[in-house]
Amino acid sequence: MICGLLVVIGLLVIRFSGKAPDLPDVIALPGGEKPVAFTQGPDWYAVVTADDQILIFDRMSGTLRQTVDIQR
Repeated sequence: MICGLLVVIGLLVIRFSGKAPDLPDVIALPGGEKPVAFTQGPDWYAVVTADDQILIFDRMSGTLRQTVDIQR
């Protein structure tokens, strides 16, 4: 059981010791929006705002690709 635990810990260390994801240096949100959450994909990143919108940006250019309204 101890060996199994050591293997699991070793695998977690190996898995998460890789290169950290590339994050944008600065994200300019339109209209003074306040960010609440951030996520990213291979060629995009998204910011959830306090006004219940998801702003999806292009990773290479930083331009706004799409805006999604979150309905309550």
